[in-house]
Amino acid sequence: MLQHFDLIVIGAGPGGYVAAIRAAQKGKKVAIIEKSSLGGTCLNVGCIPSKTFLQHSEWINNIKKANRHGISAEVQHIDYERLVERKEKVVGTLVHGIEYLLRKNNITLIKGEATVGESLVVVVKNQQFKGRDIILATGSRPFVPQIKGLDQVSYHTTDSFFNLKKQPKDLIIIGGGVIGIELAFAMAPLGTKVTVVEVADDILLTEDADAREQIKKKMDQLEIAYYTKANILEVTPDDVDLKNQKIPYTTLLVAAGRRANIEIAHDLHLELDDKKKFIKVNSNYLTSKNHVYAIGDVIGGYQLAHAASQEGLVAVSAIFNEQHPTLHQDEIPRCVYTHPEIASFGLNEEEAKAKGYDVITKKMSFNSNGRAIAMDETDGFVKIISEKNDHEILGAVVVGANASEILNQILAVKHSEGRIEEMSTLIYGHPNLSETIRETTESMLFKAIHE
Repeated sequence: MLQHFDLIVIGAGPGGYVAAIRAAQKGKKVAIIEKSSLGGTCLNVGCIPSKTFLQHSEWINNIKKANRHGISAEVQHIDYERLVERKEKVVGTLVHGIEYLLRKNNITLIKGEATVGESLVVVVKNQQFKGRDIILATGSRPFVPQIKGLDQVSYHTTDSFFNLKKQPKDLIIIGGGVIGIELAFAMAPLGTKVTVVEVADDILLTEDADAREQIKKKMDQLEIAYYTKANILEVTPDDVDLKNQKIPYTTLLVAAGRRANIEIAHDLHLELDDKKKFIKVNSNYLTSKNHVYAIGDVIGGYQLAHAASQEGLVAVSAIFNEQHPTLHQDEIPRCVYTHPEIASFGLNEEEAKAKGYDVITKKMSFNSNGRAIAMDETDGFVKIISEKNDHEILGAVVVGANASEILNQILAVKHSEGRIEEMSTLIYGHPNLSETIRETTESMLFKAIHE
């Protein structure tokens, strides 16, 4: 029997479940299909598990910091299995929250893998479903590069790493992007010897150059070894063979990025981007086939949970012919949860100049900020990129404690079409890390007090 819905969402990650709930809130009959776990990669094997592990490491760092400043404490033992149990509890709490929201909004949850035919009939475990519209939110999976010997050894991706019950004694991470570096920062303070191997010219190439230098300095302090421009000749069960060195390991993690799940796109003969890696969509997230939309990792761009969620909201508004704000790529925050954190949005200085802007850039350190000094968190800075004449905010980078929270203040001003004048005249609480935002903008206007 064919069941009919106003909207069928395939994939229950942060893009899919948000889109489904919004459509249901509008009174539509909605089904959501998920072959694995609610919450997708982010909740189960990505953002949330990694941030939980990073919190464990932050507690260790705080104990060490306290010891330096007169509070004697000792870490006698790390019960790694309990840390994993806590991660599972955090994930479970959030999964149950999504389940509750789906029930609350009368959304039909269908478990299993979906296939979609040309007539847009969706089949799951021999059951057939028909939606007036479909949103593809099928996400991505870990990319495993072709490296000699890799297929002959035991290795982990993020799909399996967070389920390890025993703490790795030493860990090699192949991949120096955001995922790899975050996990290096998560494991090293716990006592794992971490080595990062990156074939590109530098780690964190998606991030600001000054931010990268700050993170590499911290990696040196944490004794995280890293190799860039690495030539990986072979992986054996005992070591990773670089051109001039063999690095032994007991645990190997491949964190070399992610690949979009576009199998349904192939089945529907949807148009892909120029590199044939992602589904091509318009500004409303409509694919080349009417009534089929796509959001999240499958369309490329910023493969971030919060981006997927907002894309889902825009797609639902478009499906039901409602007015909606355009999602601007330069207003999507990008966060790296190392210690210190990196947070940024918009254009960097080189990109802004390439687009023809007359650019003014200013960077102010946290080392003169009273709250940062009291917290012993002076590593980092606020950097703002602005148009020289009308002071439009083109981009920003914050490196430091709570950077991912601080950045939102700058982004809120940009989103409200404010200029650097608004940030320079705002009264900030004292002492507060955010005061450095005012110092930066005052400096851009040639009137900083503490410069």
